[in-house]
Amino acid sequence: MAKYGEGDKRWIVEERADGANVHNWHWAETDCLPWSKTFFTKSLSDLPVLNGEGNLYIKIKKVEKVDGEAYVNIRKGKIIPGYEVSLNLSWEGEAKDGEGKTLLKAEGNVEIPYIADENADEDPDVRVTVKDEGPIGKTLKEAMLAKGKPLVLEKVRDYVKAMANGGPVKDELEAKKLAPKNNSTSNSSSAVVSKEKAAVEKDAKKEGKKEGKKGCKTITMSEKFNCRAKDMFEILMDENRWKGFTQSNARISKEVGGQFSIFDGSVTGINLELQEGKLIAQRWRFGSWPDGVDSTVRLVFDEPEPGVTIIKLTHSDVPEEDRYGNSTVVENTERGWRDLIFNKIRAVFGFGI
Repeated sequence: MAKYGEGDKRWIVEERADGANVHNWHWAETDCLPWSKTFFTKSLSDLPVLNGEGNLYIKIKKVEKVDGEAYVNIRKGKIIPGYEVSLNLSWEGEAKDGEGKTLLKAEGNVEIPYIADENADEDPDVRVTVKDEGPIGKTLKEAMLAKGKPLVLEKVRDYVKAMANGGPVKDELEAKKLAPKNNSTSNSSSAVVSKEKAAVEKDAKKEGKKEGKKGCKTITMSEKFNCRAKDMFEILMDENRWKGFTQSNARISKEVGGQFSIFDGSVTGINLELQEGKLIAQRWRFGSWPDGVDSTVRLVFDEPEPGVTIIKLTHSDVPEEDRYGNSTVVENTERGWRDLIFNKIRAVFGFGI
């Protein structure tokens, strides 16, 4: 994920004298890390977990730390959140006997090392520790896992949903929608919009994200590798090599009409056409996509000279939103091809150029 403030300058809005980003045609980027800290602090501080059930009293004390990066981009009125944050909480528990006498007071921590937009449809890993590892301390820890972890995950889901809706800029966007238009500036604004719209459309073509089905996009990429075309073909069609460079489970049929499952089952599909060293055509579907939505992947292999292979990717019918309303599907898919597949192959097999 690019760091806040380090995006492609072609898309970052320069400040205008009037402070306007006309119709949000350019990227308008907002740093959301301070807002994220406030969100989690309000949601999780002094949060009761157990209040006497089983003679146990547990609560989350406070948010100790929120680290990482979080931002929201607005382009053409479209919300594109990006975040990779870690969360550290402190909790306390008390165990009493049947007469109400305290048996043990203990403290511990809750750590969520990775909350990210690329995993918005999955619950993150939650780690619970306790300082007193004795029998009663372990009982408190188990109770915190059983009752406290679901509460924490609920707040994380609220955060993911809030970021998908714009985070701190949601109210600003809604206010702009309701604000009356100023007729005195309409003519000059329309001229600026036309120029900006033309520039955006031109750059969008360069990015290779084109309109396909309604609500879908097409991703195109061209990648060069220092290897033979047949080697790349074999790597992409061999489940053991997939397991190696992705560090995840994979099952891949090498037959036309055969099925495949990669990235621990997150992506599934069918082989449509296979030409060794020349073409892989497949139907792809991500588990987080809306029901009934499939995409088509075409990988064309070209070997302009021995030992140099160019792969031209066309990934069509990629939905703009997943089933949860997150509008980062196209961006995440393109980044996945580049970072999790092509760059990983270069690094693991030494095919970099």
